[in-house]
Amino acid sequence: MTPALASPSRLTANLICMASMLIWAAGLPAADLLLKAIPPLSLTALRMSLAAAVLLPLWLALEGGGVMARAQWLRGIAVGGLGFGVGAYLLVFAQSRTDAVTVAIISATMPAIGIALECLLDARRLRAGLMFGLTLSLAGGLLAYGDKLGAVGFGVGALAAFTSVICFTWGSRATVAGFPALSPIGRTTITLTGAALVTSLAALLQIGLGGPASDWPAIGMTEIGALAIYGIGALAISQVLWIISVGQLGIGVAALHINAAPFYVMLFLYALGGSWDWMQVLGAAIVGLGVLIAQGLPRFNRH
Repeated sequence: MTPALASPSRLTANLICMASMLIWAAGLPAADLLLKAIPPLSLTALRMSLAAAVLLPLWLALEGGGVMARAQWLRGIAVGGLGFGVGAYLLVFAQSRTDAVTVAIISATMPAIGIALECLLDARRLRAGLMFGLTLSLAGGLLAYGDKLGAVGFGVGALAAFTSVICFTWGSRATVAGFPALSPIGRTTITLTGAALVTSLAALLQIGLGGPASDWPAIGMTEIGALAIYGIGALAISQVLWIISVGQLGIGVAALHINAAPFYVMLFLYALGGSWDWMQVLGAAIVGLGVLIAQGLPRFNRH
């Protein structure tokens, strides 16, 4: 008898998605540090450009210039600019107006948005197991935040964060659906390059019109290290893993994993000398159960 959910591809996709969320979570504290010296739009452009600078030569080395030349670059610029460029800017703007905890809590709405998109665009049926899994994922994520929920505001920052989640969720689905001939590294690179172009042009325009400028003297080795974590780790690497998992699981199920982010942040803080929070462990366990149920309870095939 073989458990249906224990197939290597399905199990691997969930593990890859967990790794993506773990790496992404490391970027939230890094953004808090960087926003002290760099305005949101400039920070977004720097982050996207750094990710593209890492991924473009990697894609070239792995698959060659022919694949890159035949890729649909205009579509990549459109999807990347709207889904990830605008989405990433709104996320950083939201964090500049609120904090990392508020942004992460609002990001917990991503599974609901992802499932809604699948229902609207892919005619996905709402199964009872999927809805129960979604409920558990949301409950586990909210439980992990505990008393921090009371500090969440609902002003401009929160609205920007929610809009960012919609953009990112749509962009993730469009990246997988819109570039079927490309590998995950190709899909990620073409859209993040598009996001880098759009946000860089917007940042240059903002500076040219007299907008806020970066405080370059305040940027030292600590900030450079934080930018590397934010751009290379929490975007370039995390996004490749994310697109792989979305391609295997669908945006709705993959997004359920984001509600374990508080647990991952706690792990980072614990490694740096922070305290262990069993409530966050319980929340992550409930999220994991929700992910399992959303994909179908384990079934056994009799031979």
